[in-house]
Amino acid sequence: MTQHAFWNKYRLGCDEHYLVHKLRQDKDYLPELSRIAVKDGAVIGCIMYSKARVVDGADTHEIITFGPLCIEPKWQGCGVGELLLKETMDLAANLGYKGIVIFGEPDYYPRIGFKTCENFNITTADGKNFDAFMGFELAKDSMKNVKGKFYEAEVFNHLPKEEVEEYNKKFPQLQKLRFPGQWE
Repeated sequence: MTQHAFWNKYRLGCDEHYLVHKLRQDKDYLPELSRIAVKDGAVIGCIMYSKARVVDGADTHEIITFGPLCIEPKWQGCGVGELLLKETMDLAANLGYKGIVIFGEPDYYPRIGFKTCENFNITTADGKNFDAFMGFELAKDSMKNVKGKFYEAEVFNHLPKEEVEEYNKKFPQLQKLRFPGQWE
């Protein structure tokens, strides 16, 4: 389902399905927050959470991130993603997490309440800010004192193309196609 949700969306093929595989085995994975959506016995959506941090000199603030959030293509635009998000955001708030920082679609997440990270004085690890880099406070002013550079679990930064291609052999072969608007 994850492979179908992302195939050729942002680049030729995708690596998100391999990320799901690796994340499930990672020390930073948060299964207590991660969820799937099921319709008529089939998985139609998934959201996976992991630990993250914002570092400001000697201060480290524990926060969370999610990714991928994926919906089976024929169910995209039907509210499944928003349902998964709202349920898991409530769970995270009840567990005492301060906030969520993500790299995501700037046309989607703001309508759920995400703001660009410049609103929180948070930058990427290399000091940047842009529309797709967003955060969400899980309680009023819960990220007021969280500032610095964002670091997600190392698994997000280690998806070698050779490993992804080898993993792809476990699935029916899909055609890689170039489309306008792909990032890579």
